[in-house]
Amino acid sequence: MQVDYKIRYLKKLFPLRISRGVRDGQHNLFVSVRDGGHTGWGETSPGASEGAETAEEAQSQLEAFLKDGTNLQSVFETYDAALEAKVAPCALAALDMALWDLLAKKADMPLYRLLGFPKPSKPTSITLGIMSPEEARGRLPLILENMHIKTLKVKLGSNDGIEADKALYEEVLAYHKKYPISIRVDANGGWNLEEAHHMMKWLAERHCEYVEQPLKEGLENELPFLHKNRPLPIFVDESCRFATDIPKWAHSVDGVNMKLMKCGGITGALRIIATANAFGLKTMIGCMGETSISIAAGAAVSGMLDHIDLDSHLNLNPDPCIGAPLVNGITMPQEVPGHGGGFKK
Repeated sequence: MQVDYKIRYLKKLFPLRISRGVRDGQHNLFVSVRDGGHTGWGETSPGASEGAETAEEAQSQLEAFLKDGTNLQSVFETYDAALEAKVAPCALAALDMALWDLLAKKADMPLYRLLGFPKPSKPTSITLGIMSPEEARGRLPLILENMHIKTLKVKLGSNDGIEADKALYEEVLAYHKKYPISIRVDANGGWNLEEAHHMMKWLAERHCEYVEQPLKEGLENELPFLHKNRPLPIFVDESCRFATDIPKWAHSVDGVNMKLMKCGGITGALRIIATANAFGLKTMIGCMGETSISIAAGAAVSGMLDHIDLDSHLNLNPDPCIGAPLVNGITMPQEVPGHGGGFKK
C-alpha cells in the first residue's frame, strides 16, 4: 500500500469562539492510502489536546509509525499498534478513516453499509460560537433562514461569566419564538461546579435539551454532585476520549460525545458506541475543524446515534472537499463506495 500526505489551509466562513479561544482557520493534514486501483482518504484536524498541535507534527508521527513497512491489511491491528506507538489520536484518525474508506471501496459498498449501520435520520446541529447578543442578532438569520436548520448548538462558558452566557442564550430564545428549533448547549468546560449547577437549572426552564461538557476536563470527580438531581441530561466530550474512559464516568453522566479526532478515527468510534450502549448511555458524534472528508467518515457511523453534530464543513470558506451533503437538515452519507469524501475536481 502507498501512503501519501498533503496539507491544506482551511479558512472559516465565521471565526469560532469557544471557552478556550478563537479560531478562524487552520492547516489540516490529508492522508491517502492507495492499493491497486483504489484510494482511501482520511483527514487530521490537529490540536495540542489531541496529541499533535500542527499538521506537520501529525504527518511526522504517521511517517515514523509507518517507516518500517507496517502491515496495513488489518484496520483493527493497525489502530491498536498505532495507539501503542503513541501516535496522536488526531493523526491516527486520518490513517484509520482512510483504511476504512479503502476497505469499503474494495467491497464496492458505502461505508455505512459495510459497518452495518442504517442511514442517519436525525438532523445535525449547527454551532453558534460564543459571541455578544448583537453579533448573534446578525448571525442567527444567516444560519436559521438560509440553511433551513432544525437544531442549534450554542457555545457557552464565556470568559465574561454566566451573565454573558445568559445574554447570548436569551438572544437565541428570541429567535426560537420564530423558528421552533431544538437548542443544545456546549460549555466546553467553561463553568465551575456552582456555575454549572445554576446554569443547568436556568437552561432547563428555557427550552434547552441537554448540556455538553459543563465542567473542565480533569474535574470529573465533581460530576456525581452535578449529576444528582440534574434538571438536564449531561453529556461529556473532552472527558471521554476513548471507550476505556466510559466505565469511569458512566454512572455520573447521561451520554458521551465521540469525535474522530479524539478517539483515533472510526475504529475508536465503533468501540465507544459499543461500550456506551453496554452502559445504557446516550451517544452523539461531534467534530472539530474538519472538511467533508472527515465529516463523511463521521456520517457513516451516525445512523444509530442519538444526537449528531457534524457541521464544521459548512463553516469553511470554501470547503475544498465533497462527500457530506446536508439533506433536509441531516448530514447524509452518500450511496457510493467508501465514505464518499474526497477533494473537489
